Amino acid sequence: MGVSLGSGSSSYGDDDEDGGYKPVADINITPMVDVMLVLLIIFMVAAPLMVAGVPVELPKTSAVKLGQTKKPMVVTLTPEGSLQLREEFIPRADIVTRLMAVRAAEGDTVVYVRAGKNQPYGDVMEILGRVGEAGFSRVSLLAQPLGAPRDTAPPSQPAAQPAPN
Repeated sequence: MGVSLGSGSSSYGDDDEDGGYKPVADINITPMVDVMLVLLIIFMVAAPLMVAGVPVELPKTSAVKLGQTKKPMVVTLTPEGSLQLREEFIPRADIVTRLMAVRAAEGDTVVYVRAGKNQPYGDVMEILGRVGEAGFSRVSLLAQPLGAPRDTAPPSQPAAQPAPN
């Protein structure tokens, strides 16, 4: 029932000797992708470890570091509505002059503003505006991380959430 068209010779050469074997010219992509993913993971793990600088022996100096503040600049709006600059209570009218004096003494630093979650939004914005009037350009709002115990004292190293400019 079979009909053979052609001269009887195959286009692949002499298939009768090889038992009908034809070479496959396709590339199997799966092993190549596996190898590439393994290499990617190796480089992702190794790259941070290779960020070492050139070893340099730095000179010694007796100069004091510049711009080093003793305490963080924390302005707190208490639930009663009074203001506290670091640990000292100050009248609202004096906040700009006091902040300008601290800026002149310590230089431009980050000012952290704290207020309770039930404080009116307008009061917090007023404090932020007055901090800007005093010349501070970097102002951050402090927030309590979820699940952290409640602390009423100003933090020694505040975890700041930057305010949008």
